[in-house]
Amino acid sequence: MTLQSFGGYPSLSARHLSLAVFSLYFSWLLAFPFEGQVLYALAASVGVDPRPMISGAVAAQCAGLLLCGFFVKTTAAARKFIVFSIVVAFAVTVLFFLPPSGLWPPCLVLSSFLAGGSVAAWGFFFRASTPPDGRMRTAADALIGSNLLMTLLNVAAVNISPYAGLTLCLLALAGAWLCALHLPTAEAAPAVGSPGGYGRAGIAGPLVFLCFFIAVITFNSGLMYQVINPAFTHLDWLASWYWAIPYIAAIYVMRNLPRTVNRNIFLYAAVSMMGFSFLAFIVLDRSVAAYLLIDTILLGACGIFDLFWWSILGEMLDLSADTAKVFGFGLAANVLGVLVGGMAGRTLNWDGTHHSLLALSVVCVVLVMLPPLGRHLGKLLKTHVFLTVFAELPPDKQRQTLRKQMTLGDLTERESEIAALLVRGKTYKQVASELYVSENTVKTHVKNIYAKYNVQNRNQLLHLMMNSEELPMQ
Repeated sequence: MTLQSFGGYPSLSARHLSLAVFSLYFSWLLAFPFEGQVLYALAASVGVDPRPMISGAVAAQCAGLLLCGFFVKTTAAARKFIVFSIVVAFAVTVLFFLPPSGLWPPCLVLSSFLAGGSVAAWGFFFRASTPPDGRMRTAADALIGSNLLMTLLNVAAVNISPYAGLTLCLLALAGAWLCALHLPTAEAAPAVGSPGGYGRAGIAGPLVFLCFFIAVITFNSGLMYQVINPAFTHLDWLASWYWAIPYIAAIYVMRNLPRTVNRNIFLYAAVSMMGFSFLAFIVLDRSVAAYLLIDTILLGACGIFDLFWWSILGEMLDLSADTAKVFGFGLAANVLGVLVGGMAGRTLNWDGTHHSLLALSVVCVVLVMLPPLGRHLGKLLKTHVFLTVFAELPPDKQRQTLRKQMTLGDLTERESEIAALLVRGKTYKQVASELYVSENTVKTHVKNIYAKYNVQNRNQLLHLMMNSEELPMQ
């Protein structure tokens, strides 16, 4: 969805604006209330224990994610909520320039609650600004952008001063607010059920299973914050800039893999990486080399898993009208896992070895959960699975499938050419380039193709082409 003008920004698209809002606002959340180095550095400089405040802030963020969908029901309401919460976050950040007071904890909790709700509300713009087959790339761009900015804020707080980090936080919030004012409020197309017959109610079971899986795997992230990270506090100068680099790199690699690559293999690789990182923590010292190894494999695994469930949640948004609920529940499971893992890391009177053994037990549970999770999601998101299957078919089988178009869909020659490129994973821009037509012309033909097949997106088109006896005609 590319719009011609947004409040004086003629070249910006809805996708770019939504990414800018998320990256700027979420970077503040990551760097400040959510186990952020800015808050840790500030607390250390004024002699305050930040852990109670951070625990309250993380719990409040989880509550905001869970509750937002119950009162934010439209895109217009989502924009108002995001704009308001950014203003509150700005005011709370200004408060932390002042000497410590009793206002710090409750204000941090309030801003975290609103920030969590804003992330859930952002699901409206995630869905409206990106077609279903592009959600993984948008999720990757959002995670990469926010973590790059978070790294900048952390570096300033740790290596310059906490107030330099706070100042950059204010700049990030100001930018997020300006962009949020121009977010489009047009409602997306009505939610549809999947080709397999799942509607709004049908996603409940798979969503609950996915949320449970997310909470289990991110339990280890909570342990990481409370066990592994404190063990390397003497390397703050290195962690301030390197900590998120493997996470960003893993997401970037996953984002740009060819469509023919089976990404499920990387989930199992990520489980192994996570287990190996905790084993390495047990046997290695606390040197720079040990930190680089442990952080690289652990955060790389986290990046793979985060992109996996973000992209799944992105596709689920088309299967329910409760956009903020679906998105908020999924990400609340992430925050809940971190919260519970962090509590376990702080309260269990164990050494690092015992905590690592607990983390390895979680890894074993994840390995058991992956196959049934895949079956649940495969039933719900059949088109997502079939797209991978099609890419792996032999060329002659692909050609046989594509030959069905002319007779089954009553397509014109040009529509048939475009459909053939579309189901092979080509973007509108690539199709336009190959056929020497404009991108708008491609979009018009695609709209006609979808109308003839009575489908909503390319994944549904491919599913119906590969199961031609189910093909509805108009």
